[in-house]
Amino acid sequence: MQPQDIRDRTLLQNYFHFFSETLMPYIKGKMDIDVSGLTDKGLRRDKNEDFFHIDKDIGLFVVADGIGGHRSGEVASKMAVEGLCDYIDNIDNRLYSTEAQKKYSETTNKISTAIMFANDIVYRSSLNKPDLKGMGTTLTVGLLQNERLSIAHVGDSRLYLIRANCMEQLTDDHTIVHEQLKSGLITKDEAAKSKMKSVLTRAVGTSPEVKVSMDELAVSNGDIILLCTDGLTSMLSDDEIYSTIITGREPQSTCSRLVEMAIKNGGNDNITVILIYLYKKSIFSFLYKLLNKIRR
Repeated sequence: MQPQDIRDRTLLQNYFHFFSETLMPYIKGKMDIDVSGLTDKGLRRDKNEDFFHIDKDIGLFVVADGIGGHRSGEVASKMAVEGLCDYIDNIDNRLYSTEAQKKYSETTNKISTAIMFANDIVYRSSLNKPDLKGMGTTLTVGLLQNERLSIAHVGDSRLYLIRANCMEQLTDDHTIVHEQLKSGLITKDEAAKSKMKSVLTRAVGTSPEVKVSMDELAVSNGDIILLCTDGLTSMLSDDEIYSTIITGREPQSTCSRLVEMAIKNGGNDNITVILIYLYKKSIFSFLYKLLNKIRR
């Protein structure tokens, strides 16, 4: 092969790579995400028993709020999240299979099973180590793939969707107060003031088996997804959270603002927030960025 032919072939390969890797996502209008997370121990706790995980490459987002005496809460939350991630990363995760719920996709069933796997790890560890006895954690998981959001959760850490000027809680709190509210035994105002609102009916790692709640939906351009522990929702109303998010410009500063507000309102618990902004790339935004780069 002649030197000129090699140069032409290299140039062609470079053009192809530019088109397929850089330009095609804009032409197809591929969904992209901007995400940030933040955790703080708050003002009343000696340590932070919350834990969160972000993997933008596979679209995985997790928050956990540990429970238990001494240091067991922080151990449980970290252990559960790491166990869940290990399961999702393991190609041969059929080794820990459970009966799938047919109304949900394979992806949603997978993260539900991953929570069950994490439950097994935390529970067995609590039996083997006396200082970890009784430990557990909430676990709320969102997995974004192919413009669909899969949700699986246990406990009272929440996942919200902000869309079309409205914020909707997509997870139900697994608490005594929520069960009372759902049954009509108490009002919303009574639930907000109840001293039992943090008493969980389900948690990861406190029993040999755990029931996982699931949901899934299609996501759209402009959607915002919030995952948080109750350190945020116990200090701020949904209206306060919503107004802060829609007036924020990007996730990092908005996460900081939410945490600051929760601390200002008392900071009674550990606070953890993950914010995910979804948007579609367009050929116009690509050309705008390219033009700005040329002008420099």
